[in-house]
Amino acid sequence: MPATFNPDHLRASLQPLAQWQPLSEQAQAYQRFYGLDFPQHPLRKGLGRFEIDGYEVVAQVWWPEKAVATMFVFHGYYDHMGLYRHLIEWALEQKFVVIACDLPGHGLSSGERASIGDFAEYQATLQGLLREAATLDLPQPWHLCGQSTGGAIVVDHVLNQGANSPAQGQVILLSPLVRPRAWGWSRLSYYLLKPFVTGIARRFSENSNDPQFLSFLQADPLQPLRLPTAWVGALGQWIKRIEAAPSSPRQPLIVQGQADMTVDWGHNLQVLRSKFARPQVLMLPEGRHHLANETLAIRQEMFGFLTERMSRVQR
Repeated sequence: MPATFNPDHLRASLQPLAQWQPLSEQAQAYQRFYGLDFPQHPLRKGLGRFEIDGYEVVAQVWWPEKAVATMFVFHGYYDHMGLYRHLIEWALEQKFVVIACDLPGHGLSSGERASIGDFAEYQATLQGLLREAATLDLPQPWHLCGQSTGGAIVVDHVLNQGANSPAQGQVILLSPLVRPRAWGWSRLSYYLLKPFVTGIARRFSENSNDPQFLSFLQADPLQPLRLPTAWVGALGQWIKRIEAAPSSPRQPLIVQGQADMTVDWGHNLQVLRSKFARPQVLMLPEGRHHLANETLAIRQEMFGFLTERMSRVQR
């Protein structure tokens, strides 16, 4: 389906997030296109930007009435905020303010598409979003939620910041990345290709059981179409860092599909169980990688698990 907004015009119109600028016609069209307008919920909505390490990062806030906490959402590789309407709506139903941003090189944020020089730049982005949340005085506690690479960013922050993190609420990890499936082959390919190419054409995988979502991805105007070799190199360095990181007393909620062909989930869960104190894990036998956009039945099971566990935190 053709987009009803112009990404370049929308980016050019954005003011700093903290200014709470009224949503322009382009911004409203963008939110409608991705189902982020949530007309059934009375909300205060913000869409703006902030700068970090030379990037212009685009972020959004959805603030429901009588909010009791805040949830930070970090998307996966190739993704952007627009693909997370189901997760955001679930959080709004829990009376959480939701704040999210497009990572550098993704969605509406600046940067070479789907590339990064070092995963430390993702950490700087997370820290920048925390500062934006403090400026906006978003309600505590602050919960952290990440899908895939977003989960990796959250894990890195929690393990290395510990008690220094202002986000001491619940940690939610959906299909978290530690290393991808067939990482040995991917690493070998990286070293063979690095001297000759800067990227390869992206192959769209069947990462969900929902055919409508898979069709939407093919038409999404904000989807990157190449896999930069720089990102693979940065991932290799990050894997070493995370596997050497200190352990944490936090008890994250982890949801993992057993039909996930994107990440090496058996290895990843082993690493996460060694890093965290008694994580609570929901295994979904038919779930593929993009759990935020799985079929209704799989999402219902996932959100039921999260709702029950989060209600304990809020008591």
